[in-house]
Amino acid sequence: MRWIVGLLVVAAVVAGAAFVADHPGHVEIVWQGWQVDTSVAVLVGAVVLVVLIASLLVLLGAALCRMPRNLRRRRAERRRRAGDAALTKGVVALAAGQPAEAQLAARRATALLGDTPMVLLVAAEAAAQQGDIAAARASYTALLDRPQTEFLGLRGLIGQALRAGNDDAALHLAERARKLRPDARWLVDARLLLAARTADWAAARDTLADAVRCRALPAERARHHRGIVLLELSRDAERRGDLSQAARLAASAQVQAPDIAAAAVHHARLLIALGRKRAAARTIESAWRTAPHPDLARLYLDIDPDATLLARAAAVQRLAAQNPEASESHLAIAEAALLAQLWGEARRHLALAIAAAPPSGPSRRLCRLMARLEESESGDMPAARDWLDRAIGASSDPAYVCRQCGGDTPEWRALCRECGGFDTLVWERPRSADRALIAPLGSAGAPLMLPAPEVRDTAGRPPSLPRAPASGLAPPPQWDK
Repeated sequence: MRWIVGLLVVAAVVAGAAFVADHPGHVEIVWQGWQVDTSVAVLVGAVVLVVLIASLLVLLGAALCRMPRNLRRRRAERRRRAGDAALTKGVVALAAGQPAEAQLAARRATALLGDTPMVLLVAAEAAAQQGDIAAARASYTALLDRPQTEFLGLRGLIGQALRAGNDDAALHLAERARKLRPDARWLVDARLLLAARTADWAAARDTLADAVRCRALPAERARHHRGIVLLELSRDAERRGDLSQAARLAASAQVQAPDIAAAAVHHARLLIALGRKRAAARTIESAWRTAPHPDLARLYLDIDPDATLLARAAAVQRLAAQNPEASESHLAIAEAALLAQLWGEARRHLALAIAAAPPSGPSRRLCRLMARLEESESGDMPAARDWLDRAIGASSDPAYVCRQCGGDTPEWRALCRECGGFDTLVWERPRSADRALIAPLGSAGAPLMLPAPEVRDTAGRPPSLPRAPASGLAPPPQWDK
């Protein structure tokens, strides 16, 4: 369309020029004693030239007027680009775990850009990683003064409060942050952690209910967390002496977190204390299908402590039938068979456990059981010593391992003993070889990560319930009808 308009304009100019050439005419101008005689074409050309010169002068004057402003804008643009480059360099340094470099970059970005939200954030994270708590707090507090960055500042201050163990301040800040963004997942985690550190399990239950309503947590994760909270509430009820309420809460905890054997152990102990031995047996058998654990086998036999050794072996066989392929089933049967002097049965199941062992080889417990078998069955002391020697360098037995820091503990608890993570323990072989890698990765400078606080021990075995022996299998069950 534009080329048509241009063509028409050119045609009009050519037609006008041709018309003036065909009709030159005569123009006479008299002004202030001056007289000018010329043709129409020359007059038109002179007028066009004057207009062009005037236009150029106007444009030049406008350019001169705009020059200071343009210079200031270009200078500001250069500063902005340099500030963005410094800010990017600071973020990269934080991600690389180099807080000193990040702090220098943050200072340069501050000089170029001023106290913008991103500059304050990088400065705060760099100061925190450098250990300059006061500078980090000042930067995070500055973010609170701006409505659009208030939530960001609250997150940083909550992290600092958790690091310092200032639970009251962290809780106050978390409530303020909840009013701004109740659906933030990290905020739910922080509130759960605070409730767990203070053993306020009712508050933890309410936090989970709020999180489920606003869909701040995945359904499966919220379900598992709820099981942990219910287990701790059950322990509180047991300490108050309300065993019936404790048993109901423990039953719900076992349903919500079926992979945690501690929930089933606690539930079964409560049922035994209430005299409901058959229900306790069913509880343990149900848990064995999903989370076979030595404590379950010991407690299963603790239901009837007066049973004979052969009855114990038969009881363990019934329990292992709930999950016959599990390595723990073979170990439990072998241990009971050793006590009952059923050497063939013990050897068969230990062989199955060895065949199912991971590439790292049999565990220490398995090696010790083989040593007991060789010594007890035939008195083959060289073979027994060989297995004991293998046990020294064997892989660790399964324990409760923290998914967050890799720390392990033989006893389950809601909070990791080492890093303070909530609901992070799983029953598996300790990853001792990987912990050297996990530590530096955990200290790498990922911005705005919640800390790993020191933890007060809130877990413990209920004192009024029967305690399993430290080693060996307890007697097997003959339950009341």
